[in-house]
Order: sequence, then C-alpha cells, then structure tokens
Amino acid sequence: MHTVRPAAVDERLQSGDDPFVLDIRPTASYQRAAIDGSHNIPVYSDLQRGNDDVFRDQLGEIPQDRDVVVVCKMGVVAKRATRILREEGYEAATLLGGMSGWSGYRNGSISYKLRSLLWTLR
Repeated sequence: MHTVRPAAVDERLQSGDDPFVLDIRPTASYQRAAIDGSHNIPVYSDLQRGNDDVFRDQLGEIPQDRDVVVVCKMGVVAKRATRILREEGYEAATLLGGMSGWSGYRNGSISYKLRSLLWTLR
C-alpha cells in the first residue's frame, strides 16, 4: 500500500511542492480541523460501508496532474480511496495515521513519536 508520513507531507507543503491533499472525512470533522490547503470530498461514510460509487462519481474534482495525499480520521478508510485513485491512474498515497497522525506530528506528541518509530521499524 502506498503511504506517506505526516513529516514528509509537511515538508512538501512547506517547500511549495504542493500535493493535492484530499480529506475524505465528513464536512463537520473537516471544518473542526484540517490540513491547510486541503480539499474536502466527504465520502468517508460511503467508503466505510463499501460504496465506492459516490467517490468515483466525484473523481473529476481531483486533479490528475498532481500527487494526491488522502486523509481520513486514522488512515484506514483513506486506504480504500487511495486504492481507487491508483486504479484510476492517479499518483496517490494515504497519510499514515490520518488526521490523528497529522495532529500528533504537529503537536510533537509522545504517541506520534512512538507510532513514527514503529513505522520506521516496518
């Protein structure tokens, strides 16, 4: 599976190498906390239930000429969206840990540091 760590996404965003950050969480969650410059297509619940069609119907909103980083709550459902995007020819990866991982990275939390260490050991 294609994944990317929060630190790598942050580095790309800071350097101007802007991936298209696609947040699939429900609108209310996205409005509470989101990665700056991200785009919300709220298909989390549909994908979680196995309904890919709603997401596939919205692929036209996602540019094909940019790398796509898919974000959900913890990164689990985003893997499904990433798989669909890759099947459709997009360069896509799932943000490891989802928004939870992003928040932990930005806050320097101990839990994020432990998760990051585990990712390194894989």
